[in-house]
Amino acid sequence: MPARTNAMTERQRIEALLKRETPDRVPLWPFVPNGFAVLYNGLTIADAYSNPEGLYDSLKRAARDFGWVFYPVMVYAAYGAWEFGGEARMPTGRYDQAPVVTRHPLEKDEDIYNLKWPGPDSGLNPTMRRFSELSMREDLDNKPFRATISAGVAYGLACQVAGLNRILKWLIRRPDLAHELIRRLSEWSIARLEGQVEALGNERLIGTCGGPMGSNQLISSKQFEEFALPDIKEGQARLRALGVKHTYVHICGEQNDNLPFWAQVDFGDPGIIGVGHEVGLERAAEFFSNHIILGNLNPAIIQTGSPSEVYEMTKRCVETGKKLGGRYVFSPGCDLPPRAPVENVRMMCKALEDHGWY
Repeated sequence: MPARTNAMTERQRIEALLKRETPDRVPLWPFVPNGFAVLYNGLTIADAYSNPEGLYDSLKRAARDFGWVFYPVMVYAAYGAWEFGGEARMPTGRYDQAPVVTRHPLEKDEDIYNLKWPGPDSGLNPTMRRFSELSMREDLDNKPFRATISAGVAYGLACQVAGLNRILKWLIRRPDLAHELIRRLSEWSIARLEGQVEALGNERLIGTCGGPMGSNQLISSKQFEEFALPDIKEGQARLRALGVKHTYVHICGEQNDNLPFWAQVDFGDPGIIGVGHEVGLERAAEFFSNHIILGNLNPAIIQTGSPSEVYEMTKRCVETGKKLGGRYVFSPGCDLPPRAPVENVRMMCKALEDHGWY
């Protein structure tokens, strides 16, 4: 299609949405493209978790080459196990996509009472801190936020510290232990927020929250309300009090029954609500009528579909999102698959360019 003159940058599009204005085109903001970016840049999956300079440069190059929002964040779903004294190994095999927990810190129920808060140099913390320092150094026209800060994740941390199987058993047989561990982790998480905001500054700092452990494939909505929701509310309220204006929450997986509870949380004015392909965009918009909706192409399509299938499914997703009244951001519904064919990723971007204009 002919080049458009006076088009907004990706940063301007996100900034327009945050001001409750309709951008010229639906922004393209892939959720956690880190693995794809390092492979695209000739590095390894392990570099996404051990090489902050390499990851930052890879994310920046991919964002430029494919024309998407540059959202620099170093993260992995198993955060907490290694940091609190367990063990993890870096991804090395062909099918590895992230660090794998090899030993959880809590190996017996009574270990909960001896759990110590991790120091700043534990686990991945030094590498993540270095990554944030790199991100804070520069402003770019496709980079709406300079750094991220996480809050409201104690339930997810508990699943990594104790192990998912142990936590799921506790929710039924020993809810007292589950509450105690989540309380301790919540205290640690909230206690560190003020220092993090002071170090990073709250200007163009965005909160993050979410995680797959609250999925209704694992726990009921009643369990979500009891064990996960209180810390999410408290953590996000603390971010707002510290001047962090917006949070990007990823409501991962099948969480349709949890949506009424997620909707009780203050994610900012507005927040950015990311959903997986299991949650319809229009359904999400009903519960988050004052927020930006982000999502939700099935990542498996990008990995295994043909280029034409990726184009068509992206088109359908974008056309649904455009019906949400100018408050939509396109993204895969979860991580951009690290080994997705580059041609498929290009077709995803082309479909947005062809059909995403208002």
